[in-house]
Amino acid sequence: MKPHFLELPVAQEQHTDLVARCQEGDAVSFKKLYEQYARAMFNTSLRIVNDRTEAEDILQEAFIEAFHNIKTFENRSSFGAWIKKIVINKSINQLKKKKINIVEIDAGQQYETDAEPVHDESETRWQVQLILDSIKKLSPGYRTVVSLYLLEGYDHEEIAQIMGVAESTTRTQYIRGKQKLLQILKGDQ
Repeated sequence: MKPHFLELPVAQEQHTDLVARCQEGDAVSFKKLYEQYARAMFNTSLRIVNDRTEAEDILQEAFIEAFHNIKTFENRSSFGAWIKKIVINKSINQLKKKKINIVEIDAGQQYETDAEPVHDESETRWQVQLILDSIKKLSPGYRTVVSLYLLEGYDHEEIAQIMGVAESTTRTQYIRGKQKLLQILKGDQ
């Protein structure tokens, strides 16, 4: 499963043109791309690091890196996918700097996995906000895996690659994080 991105309504042709102009050094095009993606990328980082100031710093660093390396961008993916990968990697690196570790598990140990729940599309806005607020209360390791899996749409193989851990570790972190999330939602914190 590839990540699903909520791209802003920009025609692909215009989008490709903006990137091409950025590659030529056009500052106005840099600004337009930043304006189109900054909010979504800030939210992506915030869901991982759970700190507004750190998320703002990561956002700035990610765009600086993206614009510094824009000439290497080859349109094999969307600019949104490319910048999101940079933001996620920088967010995870920030957690690692703070020595927030994901505990490796014994590869031979078996864990039961829950069947994925069927999502009721009639969820109200307040229920969604309650879940997002509860995810923020998870420990950084759980929050990162739960956010990447549920909110960003990455599968466990991709999360394992991003985080540099075994796929079984991300599955276990997800299961434990989901259990903790349910406790938080039930008020058992």
